[in-house]
Amino acid sequence: MVEPVETTPHPAPWLVALDIDGTLLNFDNTLSDAVRDAVRDVVAAGHHVVLASGRSLISMVPVAERLGISDGWMVCSNGSVTVRHDDAEASGWAITEMVTFNPEPALRRLAEKMPGARFAVEDVGIGFRLTEMFPEGELDGDHTVVGIEDLWSGDVTRVVVRAPEATNEEFHAAVAELGLADVTYAVGWSAWMDIAPLGVTKASGLEKVRAELGVPPERTLAIGDGHNDVDMLRWAARGVAMGDADAKVRAAASELTSPLAEDGAAQTLRTLLP
Repeated sequence: MVEPVETTPHPAPWLVALDIDGTLLNFDNTLSDAVRDAVRDVVAAGHHVVLASGRSLISMVPVAERLGISDGWMVCSNGSVTVRHDDAEASGWAITEMVTFNPEPALRRLAEKMPGARFAVEDVGIGFRLTEMFPEGELDGDHTVVGIEDLWSGDVTRVVVRAPEATNEEFHAAVAELGLADVTYAVGWSAWMDIAPLGVTKASGLEKVRAELGVPPERTLAIGDGHNDVDMLRWAARGVAMGDADAKVRAAASELTSPLAEDGAAQTLRTLLP
């Protein structure tokens, strides 16, 4: 293993927001040495590295450990859950903010329009309640299969919609017809959609972290590859799209780096080092 380079902390650190899947990790969950070492070196240099993902808290904690992030903040569930490192917590992270919404209106419309879809709501720190099991490995934590009415029995941080049998084109067309104006949603790289409370995105969570840290807006950097990264890339002073991101994501960014296979995130991170 390559040891992180020891550097002198920068007098004015950056807030570095990093998407996980497709940016740091390959879709088979592997992490390159180059990306891991770049993240550790940026942390050692005194910058605030904040993982910002659609993943749940349970799913993000092991990634933070692999990257050597043992302090600071994370933005989970596309901005609905913000956590800060706390050794007193079993997970090592304490929830500082959790934004919820009533999922019933959206779920009713989705179930009517997409009868073959599978639906899940996140139980933060536990896992998911879902109408049918998702493909193996897609959701972490405990899984409890319930009727759809149970999914809207209380407010939640996040709804996940999955249609394994649908093509991306069919899924996007169905979502476009729904007119979900009272929630924030992002359609992923497959037939998958995350729904969050209205106005909640990775950017909204990161802005609160930035204010807590006192980092000037001009010293914010974000790297991402997906549609749920668009607001985050626009929010950052340096919004960096991965080289294999699609046109919509690229248009939201101010910079472009190399693709995931070429360790583009590591290349950008090393621009912060002496």
